[in-house]
This record gives sequence, structure tokens and C-alpha cells, in this order.
Amino acid sequence: MKLASWRTPFDPYIGNFTISIERLDIPEVFIRNETRPYWRSGPWNNQIFLGIEDMTTLYLNGFHLEKDSTGGTIDLYFKTDDYGQLIYVLNPQGQFHEMSWNIETEEWNDTWTSHRSDCDVYGFCGPFGICNSKGSSICSCLEGFEPRKNQEWNQQNWTSGCVRKTLLQCEIDKNQNKSTNGNETDGFLKLSNVKVPDFAELSFVDQDACKSQCLMNCSCTAYSYDTDIHCMSWNGNLIDIQQFQTGGADLYIRGHYAELNIASAAIADAGCNVKSCFSINRNYHSCHCCIFDLEKGFKARAELDPTTYSKMVSESHQDPLGYLLSEKAEENTDNVIGELSQAKLQELLLYNFEKLATATNNFHESNKLGQGGFGPVYKGILRDGKEIAVKRLSRSSGQGLKEFMNEVAVISKLQHRNLVKLLGCCIEGDEKMLMYEFMPNKSLDAYVFDPSRNKLLDWEKRFSIIEGIARGILYLHRDSRLKIIHRDLKASNILLDEELNPKISDFGMARIFGVSEDRANTQRVVGTYGYMAPEYAIHGVFSDKSDVFSFGVLLIEIVSGRRNSSFYESENSLTLLGFAWIQWKEDNIIALIEPEIYDESHHKNILRCIHIGLLCVQESAADRPTMAAVVSMLNSEIRDIPPARQPAFLLMQNMMNTVSSEERIELYSNNNLSITDLHGR
Repeated sequence: MKLASWRTPFDPYIGNFTISIERLDIPEVFIRNETRPYWRSGPWNNQIFLGIEDMTTLYLNGFHLEKDSTGGTIDLYFKTDDYGQLIYVLNPQGQFHEMSWNIETEEWNDTWTSHRSDCDVYGFCGPFGICNSKGSSICSCLEGFEPRKNQEWNQQNWTSGCVRKTLLQCEIDKNQNKSTNGNETDGFLKLSNVKVPDFAELSFVDQDACKSQCLMNCSCTAYSYDTDIHCMSWNGNLIDIQQFQTGGADLYIRGHYAELNIASAAIADAGCNVKSCFSINRNYHSCHCCIFDLEKGFKARAELDPTTYSKMVSESHQDPLGYLLSEKAEENTDNVIGELSQAKLQELLLYNFEKLATATNNFHESNKLGQGGFGPVYKGILRDGKEIAVKRLSRSSGQGLKEFMNEVAVISKLQHRNLVKLLGCCIEGDEKMLMYEFMPNKSLDAYVFDPSRNKLLDWEKRFSIIEGIARGILYLHRDSRLKIIHRDLKASNILLDEELNPKISDFGMARIFGVSEDRANTQRVVGTYGYMAPEYAIHGVFSDKSDVFSFGVLLIEIVSGRRNSSFYESENSLTLLGFAWIQWKEDNIIALIEPEIYDESHHKNILRCIHIGLLCVQESAADRPTMAAVVSMLNSEIRDIPPARQPAFLLMQNMMNTVSSEERIELYSNNNLSITDLHGR
């Protein structure tokens, strides 16, 4: 039996999407768009699905998967007695939602969804590609592979995937009809915390035998071993691999021995700890340590001469790691930090790790405020009672160091009531953390897009938030010492203080412009789809008008209470921007406005804001107003607002935003829903 979606939210006729259990030897849940796979859960290991990152021990007493004695039927059900009601819904867009009943508000709240980023779309990065929603580039090739079509890859079309750079040794030997030299055999490179590929083949052998049988079969491209599942191996293409921060499984990718030696050396370098090296070898005149390269992480080992050694120890106050970070930041050719790189970390208040661990109760899960691309954010309370937010660079992540240095250098020099205040930082061993003023009301998206909380933001408060965000961006663009382009403005990066005043946060992607600069080009497009200006998303060109576009999207989201990245008007395949444009043209703007905030007395002001928002999302950057003009228009200082043209991204794009971790309310409850898959006997 398959669970089918509705055709549209208003039409219960059977839609395009179905969900069912497949691959019965290693059961997985699949969502299909007609016949094409759209999402999969990864293998079931009798406790959890390995391809669902958040499926941890919280689920272990809830989900059960049972086969009947003949093997023709599989039942998956969830049942616990400790919580309230839970339902599962497959919506018309193919997203599978877990929803829990809120007794206080008497509403169903989303607690989990199958699609939280592009990485959840089946095979998003193509064969031999790996998807990482937290990475600087969402798709990358597996070690030893390169893009099949470079031009498409550079245009962020990853569907063609990757191919091997070098033939496997077993293939070379086979072509030359000779036996393999013992010193020149293929090997395996380990990937940890990944969603393993589709089309696994099962064998009931131990881990050593699993490796051996894959190595002896030249067609075997990878293997993985799970205690409950046993040996999984793959022949041919590896499709739908995803990198997780936690969870998943270990995957061993077959590679040529020469490439494996290079990869092993790189991993060895990445494991070096500069600070421990110095503490151990304090009495030596030189020491082998790892030198940072902000683009690639640890670049190489280098022997430090006595002069460099002394300089590092003295200038970093016994913390060579801090010295290396600041030195390499200043040498970085990409110059993301610009002139402000001269402000070394020592100018900030430095916290030690022990103090922050104590403040956050050793980074206890109950103090976790959210999870971003950088890593988790925790609430902390210092000994004097001061509340802080601690942003901790995830040590398991291969990205974030560059963004960390960038944020320290940028935000430490900024002071504005609508920008979050950086209080200090910590660099100790492998730990890198930033400390901010604590925002008790979390982020804007937790209010605007939550049906149970959006009533707390009436129109006056929403307008105040819109105006505050605009003034914060204007400060970055015009009133700070250097022009700063944020590049990642979105609802989850707008924090709210105790009075619901907005403060722009997360400057890891920001770029600093010189006085004479007005735009730049980059090959490393960063930010969030749904908020990106077209010239930036497509060509990598960004300017202050890129932030203006993001602000326009944000403004329309605040007025409508709808998220641009997940809005879908099925009849005309419109994005939220497209829907807003149609209502504007047809003089039916009330259909766009959040019903909870609409009042006839506010109609004129809301209409004006929507008009400004549409001007900000014009396709041509030249047609968008500056933030100075936006602030003037919001305050009615400019009375004659120019007419808006059709916005960019009118029709639905194949882009999905990452759902913020604040939206994932960890409630798991009693439910007797089951998915049953029938197969002929």
C-alpha cells in the first residue's frame, strides 16, 4: 500500500507524489514523484533510518518495522505512550511532515519534515557527488573524482555528477591482463557521518569480510558495515550521498592507491594541533606544526624556525593557534576581511573554554538555541548573571574557519542598535567560539512563520521590525566606516530582543568594500536560495543591491506570513514573489496579507510596504532602490514611489531553503499511523 498526496492543498484528488517502503532486504522509505525517486530515508537498521540525520535515540522506543512471516508485507508504525498525538502528512509538493498536536493552541505544529534543504532531494549532486547543506558549496565530488561537466558544475547544475580522475588499479591490471602488485592495490577512503548511497547489496558477513569481498570485486565501488544490518556494498554509480554533522554511517569509498596516499597525508595534517605541539615542545628551538590556509583548512606541515617560534609565542600570549589564525587571515588572497583584518583577535575580550563550558552547563542540549551552517548556538549565563549566546564552530565540520575570522573582523567594528553585538571570542585548541548579547526572543522566522506565534506580531510591531532592519542595512551600506555587504539576509538571521526589536546577525558571509568599489564578482556563491538576487545566484555578481533584493523578499515575507522558499501556488506555479506580483496587478492585495495583521486603518501603510518590497526584488539591480531610498519611502519622506515591474524569480524554481533548527520542535508522541507496503508472494 502507498500513501498518496493530494493534487493541491484544495483538491483531494490523487496527486503526483507517493510514499512507500521499498528495498525489502534493507527496508527504506521512498517518496516518488510519479515513478521518479524524490526522497529516501536511508536503510533501516532495526532502530532508526540511517539517512535521517535527526533520527536519534529519541526515536528508539517509538518506531517499529515488522515483516510478516511470509515476507510479503512490511508495517512501519510509531507508538509511544509518553506524549500526545502525532500525525504524518504527505503534502502536494512531496514533503512528508511529522506534526504534533499542541493542546494549548489546539493546532497541529510541524516537528519534522523530509525536505529541509536541497540535499534532501534525491540525487541532487548526481553520481559520485556528495551533498552538504552546511558547506560553502552544497555539492562536491567524492575524493578521487572530478565534475563530469565542468561548465554545468560551475553554473551550479550538479545533476551530471562526477567521474574518476584515475582508473582503479584493478581496472588497469585487468586491461593489461596481469595480477595486482601487493604494494599497488586499491584501498578505501573512509567518510564518516554520511547518508549511504542508494542500491545497496546485502551480505551477512563480518566487517573484515565485508571489506575483503569488496576489494576482490573490481566492480565494487564502496562498502559500509552496520552491526544490525551487516555488510552493504555498492557496484557502479554511487547516488544520493549526503554529509551529516552527526548520525548517518561510515562509508568506505574505493580509490586508487596513489590517491589514497595523498588523501591520508592531508588527513594527517588536519589532525595536527598547533597548541598542543607547542605545549609539548616548549623547550625545543623548532617544532613541526600545521599551518592554516583559510581556503583549504590545514595546508601542510612546516618546520618553524626559532624566530617565528618566539614571535608566535610572545605575540599570541602563549597561544600560537591564535597567532596563526590572524596571520593567515591577513595573508589570505581572497581578502574577505579587508582592511579590518588588522584588528587582531586580542582586541576583543577573550574567553577561555572552561568559562564558556561552565556558562552553558558543558554545552548541554537543553541550552541549545539553534543550529546553523557554522555550528550550534547555546545560551550561557556567566558568573555575574549576564546572559550570552555562544556560537560554537563545529569541529566535525570542514568549513566555517574562514567565516569565523570574517565575522570577528567585521562585526567587532560595528556598533548599531539594529546589529547584534559581539562580546568576545574564544580560540583554544580546536575550539573556536563567538559570544554575543543574548536575544531572548530568538529569530524573526520563529514568529512570522509559526501559526501559533504570529499573532504576537501585529502590524505596528511588524512595521517597526521592517524599519529597524532597513536602518541596520543602511548603516552597513553607507554609515559604517567601510561599506559592508551582508550577503545572507533572511528571517532566521534577524534576532529579536526582549522588546522584539530586530538585530541583524551572522556576518560570516559579509564582504567589505573599499570607498571606490560598488560591486564585486565571486566564484564562491554563498547565502540562501530564495533570498539571493538573480545576478548573484547566476553570475556571482554582488553589490549593495544584492542586500536590497534580500530585504525585499524579507519584507514581503513579513507582510504575508509566508516563506518564499516553501511557498507554492500550484495553479500557476508561482513563487511567493510571483504570487505577490499577480495580486498587485489584479488589485487583490488583501489575498497576500497575513489575516492576523490586517486592519482597514493600516491598509494604506501595508500597501506602501508591499510596493517597496516589489521595487526591491526587481530583476535588474539598477531598477532597485538604495537602502537610503527605502528608508525614506518607509517613512513617507518620498511620496511618489515609482511603479514596480515584474519581479525576478516569478515562477517556481527548483530551489529550497534550509529550515532553521528552531523550527524543529523535538516532540515525539503517540500515533497509530502505519505505512504498509504489499508485495506479491
